[in-house]
Amino acid sequence: MREVPFMALDRQHDELEQDLEAAFRRVVRASAFILGEELERFETDFAAYCGSRHCIGVASGTAALMLLMRAVGIGPGDEVIVPGHTFIASALGVVHAGADVVFCDVEPDTGLIDPDAAAAAVTDRTAAILAVHLYGQACAMDALGDVASRHGLVLLEDAAQAHGATHRGRRAGSLGAGAAFSFYPSKNLGALGDGGAICTDDAGIAARARSLRHLGQRRKGEHLDIGFNERLDGLQAAMLTAKLPSLDAKNRARREHARTYREGLEGLVGLLGEREETPCVYHLFPIRVRGREQVQRRLRDAGIGTGIHYTPAAHRHPAWDGAVRRTLPNAERWAHEELSLPMFPELEREEAASVVRACVEVVTELSLEVDR
Repeated sequence: MREVPFMALDRQHDELEQDLEAAFRRVVRASAFILGEELERFETDFAAYCGSRHCIGVASGTAALMLLMRAVGIGPGDEVIVPGHTFIASALGVVHAGADVVFCDVEPDTGLIDPDAAAAAVTDRTAAILAVHLYGQACAMDALGDVASRHGLVLLEDAAQAHGATHRGRRAGSLGAGAAFSFYPSKNLGALGDGGAICTDDAGIAARARSLRHLGQRRKGEHLDIGFNERLDGLQAAMLTAKLPSLDAKNRARREHARTYREGLEGLVGLLGEREETPCVYHLFPIRVRGREQVQRRLRDAGIGTGIHYTPAAHRHPAWDGAVRRTLPNAERWAHEELSLPMFPELEREEAASVVRACVEVVTELSLEVDR
């Protein structure tokens, strides 16, 4: 059986080596390491790509979430509704802004925030709903928008896994009052280190986010806010600018690999539900299967790299120190059954076929019940 890595960033960087080296030399020659032209160029390009008016580069996706919350006025005394199936950073951004997290359940087939569950979680302290576009698929933004409008809430996007994803033809980053992106190296658009961004159409939110990321500074020596040092550096901005033109092609490649997996594994394991109006760009390719750890071990023995996203469920982490006691059955089921298969644009066709063959062999031998 052919060995297949879970992730192979070296392949992408080999393809873009000349562009990345040119970007590095440009930054070094200009000494444009903090803010400056490289960052402004990327912010302009990424805002245009997402279809939003403003982009504010920041130091990480977690920083983007926290600064976005603060920029829209969320803080102590407020609650923000967050899905129970997500990376913990989705909730940490809320906590670092001084607000309280209220977890709600997710849709059983997509793992995305359930609009009905979000509506049921609204209280008189609720200020916002955070729509986490998990796995590369946009949430049901129409239904979530209805909930937000009905209760006077702000609808925000956690688009850390959704670079280029669309909802009815509009890209993530332009679907709510503001959006937080991560450029962690493994993302669909990844830096060569940590990085993040906030996208918004609201000039006021953009101005506050720019101030907060830069020590609360409006201009040199004039600090209007109690701010943070959370800037996206010029070198990472230049690398992202070099990578951005190939993002759509890379996402198409991800969808092609997903098609291979889906055709080969249909009826054998649980597959991600995908809506026609929200075509997935497959940051990850999750399957669901009972006996996940046994399947993962057998695939590892066959040379197939895998990952788990995410366990425990977000509301079950020890970090909350028992403060969160509610049961979210769909989120917890995802946490127990999800297994991510190799997914990156440079995956070779034969490698994807090898993954399918290994999964078929392992699941069949173990006689595992299909999980739908």
